[in-house]
Amino acid sequence: MGVLCSLDARISGSPVRVSSWLTMLLVGFAFVMAVAHGQVRYSIPEEMNKGSVVGNIVQDLGLDVKRLKSGRARIFTEDSREYIGLNVDKGTLIVRERIDREELCAQVSPCSLHFQIILDNPVELHRVDVEILDINDHAPAFDRKEISIEIRESIASGSRFSLDSAHDPDVGLNTLQRYTLNPTDHFTLKELSRNDGSKYVEMILKTPLDREQQEEHKLILTAFDGGSPQKSGTVKITVTVLDANDNSPVFSQPIYRVSLPENVPKDSLVVTVSATDLDKGSNSEVTYSFSQSTGKEAMDLFSIDSDNGKIKVKGVIDFEKSKEYELNVEAIDEGGQTDTSKVLIEIIDVNDNSPVINVISFSNSIPEDSTQEKVVAMLNIKDIDSGKNGQIKCTINSDLPFRIKSTSSNFYSLVTYRILDREIFSEYNITITATDEGSPSLSTNKTLRLKISDVNDNAPVFQRHSYTAYVMENNSPGVSIFAVTATDRDSGNNARISYFLEDLSVNGVSASSYISVNADSGEILAIRSFDFEQTKEFNIRVKAQDGGNPPLSSNVSVKIIIQDQNDNAPQILYPVQTGGSVVAEMVPRSADVGYLVTKVVAVDVDSGQNAWLSYKLQKAADRALFEVGLQNGEIRTVRQVTDKDAVKQKLTVVVEDNGQPSRSATVNVNVAVADTFPEVLSEFTDFTHDKEYNDNLTFYLVLALAVVSFLFIVSIIAILSVKCYRWRRERMFYKSGANLPVIPYYPPLYADVGGTGTLQHMYNYEAYRTTDSRKSDLKYDRPPTESIISLDSSGTQTLTHAQKMKTSDDHDQVRTLTAVDPSSTRYRFFKENF
Repeated sequence: MGVLCSLDARISGSPVRVSSWLTMLLVGFAFVMAVAHGQVRYSIPEEMNKGSVVGNIVQDLGLDVKRLKSGRARIFTEDSREYIGLNVDKGTLIVRERIDREELCAQVSPCSLHFQIILDNPVELHRVDVEILDINDHAPAFDRKEISIEIRESIASGSRFSLDSAHDPDVGLNTLQRYTLNPTDHFTLKELSRNDGSKYVEMILKTPLDREQQEEHKLILTAFDGGSPQKSGTVKITVTVLDANDNSPVFSQPIYRVSLPENVPKDSLVVTVSATDLDKGSNSEVTYSFSQSTGKEAMDLFSIDSDNGKIKVKGVIDFEKSKEYELNVEAIDEGGQTDTSKVLIEIIDVNDNSPVINVISFSNSIPEDSTQEKVVAMLNIKDIDSGKNGQIKCTINSDLPFRIKSTSSNFYSLVTYRILDREIFSEYNITITATDEGSPSLSTNKTLRLKISDVNDNAPVFQRHSYTAYVMENNSPGVSIFAVTATDRDSGNNARISYFLEDLSVNGVSASSYISVNADSGEILAIRSFDFEQTKEFNIRVKAQDGGNPPLSSNVSVKIIIQDQNDNAPQILYPVQTGGSVVAEMVPRSADVGYLVTKVVAVDVDSGQNAWLSYKLQKAADRALFEVGLQNGEIRTVRQVTDKDAVKQKLTVVVEDNGQPSRSATVNVNVAVADTFPEVLSEFTDFTHDKEYNDNLTFYLVLALAVVSFLFIVSIIAILSVKCYRWRRERMFYKSGANLPVIPYYPPLYADVGGTGTLQHMYNYEAYRTTDSRKSDLKYDRPPTESIISLDSSGTQTLTHAQKMKTSDDHDQVRTLTAVDPSSTRYRFFKENF
């Protein structure tokens, strides 16, 4: 494709229209050539306006605008300034800054801009070369406005005089092309060329000069370029004719060739030039100097001794700036006659430049699950030295999971080649070392700090496989029981842990009705108050889940043990206190010391020491007659029964547990000290009366004295009625063999442990009788008591379920009574001696 450009040139302030042939030439300058491997080349004239289109890069590279946008297309140039910009929306290259070819490349031709177009995802590099074409925007110019030359009249025809060279920064046809000298009566011009192609002139004497005829000559030297329109520059030459000096200096060599290493120290000798003059005296004295045709850059780097012709270094010589220099040396004698010679200095490269590392693309963070060969950074590494001094080897630390790949000339990729794990290394300091092959070699280091971003690849981990927590029963709802903690090696949201209670069944009820878990802290809270007697322990599962996507989780089992409190008082199982009847234990007056009267049986539903029970006798009619076992609750006689001992004895037994504070229960035990049953009945008729009287004592005291007499009469009548009723019932009992009194109910599931518990489930006994019934004996397995008498409130004796009675010949009777509750499989024994 081609681009048509127009150009207006101004000469002497007037616009001149470009000729048709120049227009065709500029059309030919603007072209594009597609190059293999993603490389394109454009040509544009200098001084194009900002925003001018250089070329359609999308079309030339076979891309589309969407690819430019998705790949974040951008230009990378090794220079500090970007003259060419990229219009991503249109896919075109445009002029970004004013381009002055002379400023950019000086006399180097062709002048080109080199840059790379970089695309990401995937990474692509496309090399673009833009050749800057010269336009004729500079006229040839001389350093001096006027040149003065003194020439002796005796100088021979053909003598040469060096003139100032004009300078035109343009190149090609637009640069300096020719000189003219006016007038040409005595002098002519000879155009010469340097090795670099630049032109300079010498003025040659055509005819001898005669000072007497004309002492001074005025000449105009004009320099023309080859541009269209053509431009020129002039300088005035004043030739002063001096008196005769017949011989000119002559150099020993027309050309001096020298090789000089760069960075040579200042004042180092380069070469010594020599010229001789055959004249004598002052006319033979020669002075040396650099002619004006010597470039300014060379004159800044070298100096010449005017007396002896020694050329020395006075500046810093850099191979990378210029590989050779040309010095034009002029020898002048006292008469003004001159000769010129050339000194060609070849600069030898020295490895004085370290490689330069430019990071053109860098992902400062990559995920830990990145695949191998993932591009982390794109590097441009160059060394401006030449030969082996400019050949580069790029390396990184060998222990890192990365490596360097060379993608193209001076371009390298930093890629992964091992699996990354943020939990082991969360970031890397990657030191890239670029070393040239010079001797000695130079190197440059560049450190890239790469962070490894987290991926949720670690599940939360509890500190232990299982936990055990303790909580005291009767706790307040909402109390903290325990706290579980899990850790996650990930970071950020991936390590943010939430705790959840798994919905398990506890005693047939969801665990969430017992326990709640704080989602943030893992604190386990009790939702309800626990009762040790109902639930002693249960298990729950707590799940720890991180905040990753997808989330990861782990479980832990927590065993919650309910600790007992002393919140239950002892329960009296035997004897049972009923309001309908009075139970009395019978002790014969012939009982020996240690006679087992009865056994108080109690239990405590608490556990541990809270259930350790002790028995104490709190109240008794005669403390010297009975005692109670501290551990087993057995009431036994402590001495022999005497006639003075009352028939009825009322004992109060206190049962205490071992809790802190302790709880207790009391039970009243009625004991009848008698040998015959009627004696017992006559005494125990007052038990109920006493009880009623005592219960109503407070009520009687409150009543007014006015009703005391009335109550007394009513009481007398009631007592007499009761006495008569009991007497009648007793008579009916002896005659009809009525049932025994009703035996109270006992819980069936309590066991006697170590002799201190409750009654056993079953009791068996055997009765042995002789012809002498007084020697009869009763044998049984651990009965709860020796004898039991149950009287109802009316004083009438009632036996239940079974009755067996036998009478001996001597009227001594042994009555063995068995009370059975079939529903509870418990037995109660009753023995009466008459």
